[in-house]
Amino acid sequence: MRLQKFLARAGVASRRHAEELIAAGRVTVNGAVVAEMGAKVDPATDEVAVDGAPVALPDENVTFMLHKPAGYVTTMSDPQGRPTVAELVDVPAHPGLFPVGRLDTDTTGLLLFTTDGELGHGLLHPRQHVTKRYLALVEGALTEADARRLREGVTLEDGPTLPADVRILADAEAERAAALIGDDGASSGQRQRHGGKRSRAALAQGGTYVEVGLREGRKRQVRRMLAAVGHPVIALHRQSFGPLDLGELPRGHARRLTDAEVAALKAAAR
Repeated sequence: MRLQKFLARAGVASRRHAEELIAAGRVTVNGAVVAEMGAKVDPATDEVAVDGAPVALPDENVTFMLHKPAGYVTTMSDPQGRPTVAELVDVPAHPGLFPVGRLDTDTTGLLLFTTDGELGHGLLHPRQHVTKRYLALVEGALTEADARRLREGVTLEDGPTLPADVRILADAEAERAAALIGDDGASSGQRQRHGGKRSRAALAQGGTYVEVGLREGRKRQVRRMLAAVGHPVIALHRQSFGPLDLGELPRGHARRLTDAEVAALKAAAR
């Protein structure tokens, strides 16, 4: 484990501040000062200290599920002062907690946090193809022909996508999707395209609710795929990640996963 990551995981400082501590010569490993940013330590055998005080990792990893609201940046700190998802989880009580992947600022829904680097890496590794399911409200009437194109995979600027699981929602399913998405996930892109003159409610009247399941995780992929078939996203919500569903968790709240849920995630990440 890189030394600065070890210090952050142990709750000594953020990674950026940990680098400053290392550069200042305040960190020792097995009694020797270490000033190299790329230095690695073995938490099981190496003795790390800051200003002479021993530092150790927490005894166990923790994993949380957050129901992310719109308007929060998926980062632990933001130099621009924007609201971050770190404000919605108990980071001080669980040093080293980090988000597993990202959700766009406008996107709502299930975001995982963990202190388990191996689990986080496994869930995001392209080889694992862990499915994430999204509910989207898109502009216009998305047809079965459009859905078929998405199921077959579309070509984006960074190459062809894997086939997606796509279902057009209607009647009770569309009503449920509307309730789950809520009314705070309006896309900034939608506002820009319409100059702020058309409300989300007005666009929704002629729009379509759709469920999309992806097995890869490129930047803004759901939005780009739907735009590629002529239906820009009005609002987007992630309802599930692998075996976990958001359930009834209120927006803006987080909860610690049970041992069974963590085991299910680890199985999906193998």
